[in-house]
Amino acid sequence: MRQPFFLAALLASAALPAALASAQADPHAAHAGHGARSAHQALAAAIADPRRSEANRARDRYRHPMETLRFFEVEPGQTIAEFYPGGGWYSEILAPFVKGKGRYVAIAPASPRGQEAAAKLLADRKDWFGETMLTALDTGASSIGINGTVDRLLTFRNIHNLLMAGGDVPQNSFKAFYAALKPGGILGVVDHRLPETSDSALEKSSGYIKRSTVIRLAEAAGFKFVGESPVNANPKDTHDWPEGVWTLPPTLRLGETDKAKYLAIGESDRMTLKFVKPAT
Repeated sequence: MRQPFFLAALLASAALPAALASAQADPHAAHAGHGARSAHQALAAAIADPRRSEANRARDRYRHPMETLRFFEVEPGQTIAEFYPGGGWYSEILAPFVKGKGRYVAIAPASPRGQEAAAKLLADRKDWFGETMLTALDTGASSIGINGTVDRLLTFRNIHNLLMAGGDVPQNSFKAFYAALKPGGILGVVDHRLPETSDSALEKSSGYIKRSTVIRLAEAAGFKFVGESPVNANPKDTHDWPEGVWTLPPTLRLGETDKAKYLAIGESDRMTLKFVKPAT
């Protein structure tokens, strides 16, 4: 979610058994060959790593990291870039997953504040993450500086922030994502879903964004929409909260007011979309 920090930066420039149970339920592993099984096992180990905090592991039930990342077809030998890792919830899975075999790249806003926060995230976990790379998204130049080198570019709950930043930020960001990926590379997007029948003006204030808006931005940059997973959907979310998506956990912006109600709903209803950069 990360709304205040994210916008300011842009505008300025499960324990092992649970992970293995999730692995057994993963449809991508059911008919996999040896390579896919190895990737699955490596991902299960990264998710079950005891260095992940209890607070972060408690979010697995809402964010479904195994199913989400297998849907995005991640492999240990890939260069995997994450746009705006924030507090590092997914970084703590992705960086160890590719450690010693591939490469983890953190993409942060080009502002000093955005870069410093991401650099600290990586430095504080260097022994855990291994060698990583930090680069900047320049929304003015539609550039990340790693053009044509990335196998997977993933972003979790950030596209609504690009839209809220306004101007050419969302369009230029998707152009930069496209340029960063190798031909055939995959862009994976998870974000808070605004129903298609809702007022589009809510995309500027609620933290929710329409599926059609994400697809339009991606296709305008050259991507091909190739798939969608329901894994992060939450039918309990009615998308009409007094403080937008930040009413729900983990933010709980209303504090103790109706806290039990919002905890029972859980995290937001999310779309999980997959795009590919055409090979030709």
